[in-house]
Amino acid sequence: MTNRRDFLKYSALLGAGVTIPQNPLSAQKRVTRGADAPAPEIDTFTVQAGSMRLPAPSPRQINIPDVDGFKVLKGDFHIHTLFSDGAVMPADRVDEAVLNGLDIIAISDHIEYRPFFSNKGKWLLNDKDANNYNIWYEVGKPEADKRNLLLINSCEITKNSMPPGHFNALFTTDNNPIAAAVDDWKQMLRVAAEQGAFLLWNHPGWEAPTSGGIEKGAPLRFTDAHKEAHKEGLLHGIELFNDSEYYPVVSDWCNKYDLAVFANSDIHPSELNRYGLQNPLRPITLVLAKERTVESAKEAFFAKRTIGWAAGALWGREPWLPRLFEASVEIKALSGGVIEFTNKSSLPVSIVMGGSLFDLPQDVKRQAFRPAGIKTLTVANWMIGMNKPLEIALTV
Repeated sequence: MTNRRDFLKYSALLGAGVTIPQNPLSAQKRVTRGADAPAPEIDTFTVQAGSMRLPAPSPRQINIPDVDGFKVLKGDFHIHTLFSDGAVMPADRVDEAVLNGLDIIAISDHIEYRPFFSNKGKWLLNDKDANNYNIWYEVGKPEADKRNLLLINSCEITKNSMPPGHFNALFTTDNNPIAAAVDDWKQMLRVAAEQGAFLLWNHPGWEAPTSGGIEKGAPLRFTDAHKEAHKEGLLHGIELFNDSEYYPVVSDWCNKYDLAVFANSDIHPSELNRYGLQNPLRPITLVLAKERTVESAKEAFFAKRTIGWAAGALWGREPWLPRLFEASVEIKALSGGVIEFTNKSSLPVSIVMGGSLFDLPQDVKRQAFRPAGIKTLTVANWMIGMNKPLEIALTV
């Protein structure tokens, strides 16, 4: 017979989401009895519970117009799961990306470091899966397809010295041959490049000398090893922004060596624990792609049509950063030397004109007086080089 103690124990297991109605216990079979009849034996009961889970928030809406016929895909290309040293499973990363309004992500779990699911990890996998370095992609892909999120196969090549530091191999076809060359970092890059992978130098200013970062306080350098890798076609882009770190000199490196710019999260905890819910300062890489497909994103990467967006700022290269501005901000000349600006995008825009600084919220018309002789404006939070904000000619 179920007693009061059992009921309280079961209720406690259900947690705080339980709401107990006026008559919480209901027998599966009703028993009609007189006033003096003994109480019936009730072997089972049901508990009427309220919603055990809050409804999911709506996905974040990020509106960015097409740029010269290219669609602007929102992505994050440095993400970790429990299949290396992240805190959540691939399906959770898919959910987080969808809620953040992203179009495309790369789960880039470590080749060399897998403390959780592996043949030596906290939770052992069977032999087949423990040595499968595509598993994070294979597990995440069905959920991504279901949620209409583009997921690309990738991995992180993780060396404990700088150089070379860490690289993401993006758009791989099979990570296992890369893992097989684990003792030679350059051979790992070569194997990835033979698959047509895009090779990204991660967090070049990360201060972690025993984990693949630079010495604390050391200057950022485009090392001889990275120059050699670039010359051999084994370096295609660099993270200018990683997690919460910003490396301004990378903007000049990307201009000098014709490399793509990235702003990635490198997220290990859950999205909620790291950034909160739909944080507009969260790193995102914008990709100017011909279509909303993995193949078009890959073509855009190699064409260097990427723009970093994080912490209320954007970083990019000619000609794409100016063209993104032209597509996003409408400028009209009114009478009396007044200029009207309308930001048609969700991007943060801060304008300096004639010594005055003002922000352009999305879909709000803002007017400003244009002093005589002013022929350009400065976009203070859009960077085209190290400490070099974007300049836009006023043609109206």
